[in-house]
Amino acid sequence: MNRALRTAATGMYAQQLNVDTIAHNLANVNTTGFKKSRPEFQDLMYQTLKTTGVSQNPNVQVPGELQVGTGAIPISTNRSFIQGDMQPTQNQLDVGIEGEGFLQVRRPDGTIAYTRDGSFKISGEGTLVTSQGYLVEPALTFADDTASISIATDGTIEATSTGSAESFKVGQFELAKFINPAGLRSIGGNLFVETVASGTPMVGMAGSEGFGEIKQGMLESSNVDVVEEMVSMITAQRAYEINAKTIKTVEDMLSIANNVKRG
Repeated sequence: MNRALRTAATGMYAQQLNVDTIAHNLANVNTTGFKKSRPEFQDLMYQTLKTTGVSQNPNVQVPGELQVGTGAIPISTNRSFIQGDMQPTQNQLDVGIEGEGFLQVRRPDGTIAYTRDGSFKISGEGTLVTSQGYLVEPALTFADDTASISIATDGTIEATSTGSAESFKVGQFELAKFINPAGLRSIGGNLFVETVASGTPMVGMAGSEGFGEIKQGMLESSNVDVVEEMVSMITAQRAYEINAKTIKTVEDMLSIANNVKRG
């Protein structure tokens, strides 16, 4: 009886975390470059009540074991890096990545973070920065008289000055990719950092082998599918309810056992 109570409680906790993850996905349905997550679960240890081959008759072998499980446990949240839709913005500083790779951003502490959010701005010093003010890596600086900016699919950035039709090269975006992008750690602000699980970054030019292309005037939307998340939420809710019902059933059984009186 007590085992069933604990088992059902682990199921309720697992589904609570499942709903938490779904809620986070839905909250970021309009977040640029957001990648949805899915929790992964494993069954807990088993109690073996009777092993294979044990029988009261020495001439008979029991073909299966008698085991009772003790519930489920969440072990990780797996992030999906499926490509999101590309949305046109007509902003010359917006860039989206069509394919594999991340843009690089230098954080205030000097470390590098990675993002799929290419909604960039020009700071008061003329440098290209993110919405939070973090510098894009490698650093890109524009002159005060910059009139227009053109970004090629390989990440090459050219600009023209006021009163001049001649363009000049400002710099070039570099993309980073990982052998296991699902191992990246999300730190908020549409940023990821490398971990032991993700491996070290491989840096290359956009459009080269294994790297996606840069699309100017476009942003990658979230890859969250609202209908899929709603179905997952209903499934998680029903699983939570049935685990709660299990606890109520065990409670009723214990109550019956406690109320049994000898004649």
